[in-house]
Amino acid sequence: MKTRTQIGFTLVEIAIVMFIMALILGTGLTLLSAQQDQRKIEDTASKLNDAREALIGFALAYGRLPCPADPTIASGTTGAGQEAGTCTTTSISGGILPWATLGVSETDAWGRRFSYQVTNIYADTISSHSYGNDNNTSYTCDHTHLCTLTSDLQYSSFALCSCGGLTILSSAGGSTLSTFVPAVIVSHGINGLGAYLPSGQRILPVPATTTNEGENSNIDDNFVSRPLTSANETGGYFDDQVVWLSPNILFNRMVQAGKLP
Repeated sequence: MKTRTQIGFTLVEIAIVMFIMALILGTGLTLLSAQQDQRKIEDTASKLNDAREALIGFALAYGRLPCPADPTIASGTTGAGQEAGTCTTTSISGGILPWATLGVSETDAWGRRFSYQVTNIYADTISSHSYGNDNNTSYTCDHTHLCTLTSDLQYSSFALCSCGGLTILSSAGGSTLSTFVPAVIVSHGINGLGAYLPSGQRILPVPATTTNEGENSNIDDNFVSRPLTSANETGGYFDDQVVWLSPNILFNRMVQAGKLP
């Protein structure tokens, strides 16, 4: 009696092959997703640097920094991306980057608008002559001496003794990375929490447990800049990208252009 030779694979062998293929495919998709995120992070970093340079260019042209744009105005409608107001009602003003005023990208690589906050003595009108000499010592570098000039400036809304009201921290309540910052620009990263969309709608607010990202969306004078961190670390998940305008670089460029002192 002849024995039949089995041709093909058994169900167990097929299952093993399918498992291996699924494992390879899953690993490949994970790597592809990570590569895509990294490209978006790099693209966003480039856009943030362009925006910071545009702020300096605006200051050189107009003697001040721009006020924020209204984040709730949808793209394509009147006022979208244009600086709003005159930055005189409070010590700091928050909103989104006035991309149309500056001529830069509206959104980061994830399609969300950049948050923007500015110290008002850097963004008010030249004719206001407010340099930090209005009895508000929180505007001055040492919080003791007022920024008093012998004569008003003609080409700048701020002086060499003016200091910003924003602070960059390593974490919420953590060490200070930079103080007296005139302006800050934020991309709310991969998860986008706290960011505004081109429609004018805001993505769900940052959870209370995510204190590091919360600092970048609560419109106060503190911001956090740190590497990407996971949800189980102190301060919670963090993927924001933050750049700020150094007052010393701004002063240097203004002096070179003859706008200061």
